Amino acid sequence: MFSRSTIAASPLFQLLSHQSQGLVRAQWAVRPISTSASHLTPVTLAFSEVPRPSPQQQARSQPIVILHGLFGSKQNWKALSKAMASRLNTEVYALDLRNHGESGHSSEHDYANMANDVTHFLKERNLEKPIVIGHSMGGRVAMNMALRHVDLDRLIIVDIAPVQVTLSSEFAKYVEVMKEIQKANVKKQSEADAIMKNYVSDLGVRQFLLTNLKRNAAGDGYSFRIPIETLGKSLETLGHIDFKPGQDRYEGKTLVIKGTKSKYIQKKDEDLIRTFFPNSRIAELETGHWVHAEKPEEFLKLVTEFAVEK
Repeated sequence: MFSRSTIAASPLFQLLSHQSQGLVRAQWAVRPISTSASHLTPVTLAFSEVPRPSPQQQARSQPIVILHGLFGSKQNWKALSKAMASRLNTEVYALDLRNHGESGHSSEHDYANMANDVTHFLKERNLEKPIVIGHSMGGRVAMNMALRHVDLDRLIIVDIAPVQVTLSSEFAKYVEVMKEIQKANVKKQSEADAIMKNYVSDLGVRQFLLTNLKRNAAGDGYSFRIPIETLGKSLETLGHIDFKPGQDRYEGKTLVIKGTKSKYIQKKDEDLIRTFFPNSRIAELETGHWVHAEKPEEFLKLVTEFAVEK
């Protein structure tokens, strides 16, 4: 079903593998915020839905909601969404988080707001007790929902830990070069790539970042569909954790899938994960940060078995 060689060569896989080498850990810190979402204004989220393949038969699991990582979109999960729906005979929703893909934009880009957006989406769609899967930034959004006591059936976190980090300077470089391309009013994608090549040598990274470049409404050029300035300002915030170990916890079933070649979950993080998520287990796959792209069949096996686990 999946070609490993094709996935391993994909732009997104190359980007995230490259990024994982630049993760810098910081001393534990907590940003004090209110756990109430009443003051937050939700953004309407774009989504793709794979309906239950055999509606006349009983679903094997609760509906699944998937949350992508930074600079990603729901499209990254298209094939995996179909596979999950088929194997579990359940609905699968892949979302575009705020300021990504086709979703709405906001000057606020932090985990409390993103978690509130997804919670609002669940209410609008009448999705009760879903299984939420989150990768990287999306994993932190999923953790945020669980620790704010959103009613989930179970939680799947993909290669991210509830620790304070400083994002690699590579992220800031990507933002700056995208700003330069935006100012250049490029008429062709090749022109954008030529500009980016001066700053980003890796073709795979450039191709992935340029998936966010779309023809403008007038049809006479290209611009980025993501709010570059907003995401650039959010980079420090995206390394923060808003909860306290020993005080905040999610008691539901939790699966953490770790890439053994990735630096996003280190051995010393595992006790902290269990502090926040006491009913959790950690599974490992021999991959980098892009776990589900490098070993999709193994990833699907872990997810589907966990989804029906008693």
